[in-house]
Amino acid sequence: MDKEKTSVFKAAYLKLSKDILKKKIKAAEEILKDCTLCPRNCKVDRTAGKPGFCKAGDKPFVSSYNSHFGEERPLVGRYGSGTIFFTHCNLGCLFCQNWTISHLGEGDTVSFDTLADIMLTLQKYGCHNINLVTPTHQVPMILRSLEIAIEKGLKVPIVYNCGGYESIETLKILDGIIDIYMPDFKYSSPEAAMKYSKAKDYPSVAKAAIKEMHRQVGDLIIDQRRVALRGLLVRHLVLPEGLAGTEELVRFLVEEISPNTYINIMAQYYPCYKAFEHPPLDRRVTNEEYRKAVKAAHDAGLRRLDALS
Repeated sequence: MDKEKTSVFKAAYLKLSKDILKKKIKAAEEILKDCTLCPRNCKVDRTAGKPGFCKAGDKPFVSSYNSHFGEERPLVGRYGSGTIFFTHCNLGCLFCQNWTISHLGEGDTVSFDTLADIMLTLQKYGCHNINLVTPTHQVPMILRSLEIAIEKGLKVPIVYNCGGYESIETLKILDGIIDIYMPDFKYSSPEAAMKYSKAKDYPSVAKAAIKEMHRQVGDLIIDQRRVALRGLLVRHLVLPEGLAGTEELVRFLVEEISPNTYINIMAQYYPCYKAFEHPPLDRRVTNEEYRKAVKAAHDAGLRRLDALS
């Protein structure tokens, strides 16, 4: 694995000038007036209280935050990943395991100062990073709060923990701010993406987004503590009967991203929300289905595989 001494690391956003950060914040906030933050391109004026697909406005909307020990090993380290769960989502996954947050809107509007203080609290807990969970539709609010947090002493890496359905324009605004990109890579089939997440263009959009993420941060760098500092970490949830299309997705990562891409092949799918109405999503993944997905990743040539043994 790529390793780097902790002593030489400096979070990406600390290398930006204040002026550049302000320009990025302004660019993100301008998008809210005719919203194209994500590929849905709803083009609603969120500053005037007109929500689009994600149902979000123009203020931070947080469900919860904590020091999380259930994330990937390079994020958790010894003291946990500082996760902030943002309410709502730009995808419509009918099997979402956080459906009360993403679909029902569980959470509260908070001020920019409060969100900044949450980041600083997680850093004070000793968390190795600030892990922004489902951040896509709240990028402008996150950036405004990040500016405040930086002034108050924030210094740990930022993790962009997203569904993979990302706008290249928004990702380019985030260039130089995000240290670790952690996208889901959900489907290779447009039909499956439409049926289960209401996003027919998901495969092509996610591929382009992952390319841009890798261009910005490269392969995952892990320090001597085995804690991630910078780079790309891909998540792939195995679905029953191969609905996720694992074979095509792992080939793409090897051939068009890097065989050193760190990927977590996840076995924890279980039916929830509306999955019971859509067989075979009404059952868990079998051991054989999971082993087949892991084998596909090995056979494709991926060298950094986080998977159950």
